[in-house]
Amino acid sequence: MTLRSRAATLLREPLVHFMLAGALVFAVLSGRPPDPGERRIVVSEAVANRLVERWMQSFRRAPTADEIDGLIRDYVMDQVYYREALRLGLDQDDEVIIRRLRNKMVALAASEAEAATPTDAQLQALIDADPARYAAEPLIDFTQVYLGSDTPASRGAAARALGALQGGGAADAYRQPAPIPATFSRTPASDVSAVLGDDFVAALGKLPVGQWSGPVASGAGLHLVRIDRRDPPPAPRLADVRQKVENDWRSAATQKAVGEAYVKLLEGYDVVIERP
Repeated sequence: MTLRSRAATLLREPLVHFMLAGALVFAVLSGRPPDPGERRIVVSEAVANRLVERWMQSFRRAPTADEIDGLIRDYVMDQVYYREALRLGLDQDDEVIIRRLRNKMVALAASEAEAATPTDAQLQALIDADPARYAAEPLIDFTQVYLGSDTPASRGAAARALGALQGGGAADAYRQPAPIPATFSRTPASDVSAVLGDDFVAALGKLPVGQWSGPVASGAGLHLVRIDRRDPPPAPRLADVRQKVENDWRSAATQKAVGEAYVKLLEGYDVVIERP
């Protein structure tokens, strides 16, 4: 027996029927005369099925008869408190309630766009409009000489070492011990950043190729750097970046749908702003 069929069987149990009737009696005996549309709480078969389905999604099994009774009792309690709160005007000027209802309206407006599937042409248009956003990271080859922590004295030493290296001096004569590779080969910028920091990577992009430059500061200290090779990233291909560009497309489509829905709703209101 499947979970759904088990749930359907439970909903036909006499005890469940008793609880459904009890819910109606509870609504009638709530202290005020019944008022169709407000004072009458109906736990229909559709409502009961929805409660059971939510339970099954959470617990991956059908609820027992007692558990269904509890679900129905909670539903009736929710409805009673909800309607009484509305009757007392507790929803008025409550920023939390207002914002939650606004979010639900936004979700309704966005649901169709979120479920839509873009065409390859639409996705390619996004890539063409901003290829740098979807391009792979550039790869870089460079050699670095670590000179120690960044101090006025080390900067003076760095200037002397740079002149020596530019004149053909040996890099090892100036390199200080550090757990940092001397050479980086075909290394993505993010990997370099993980070792030496974002500012160091940004500085690398401004250095010429094939000559010693610096000093360049990192989180560890000062470095002299020689860029050996810098390749621009290849043009992005849809097959390689489909998920990212599809996320961007859906985000833009959702924002557009929400904005258009709000404009349509706003047209039905006369907004008056009285400033102090």
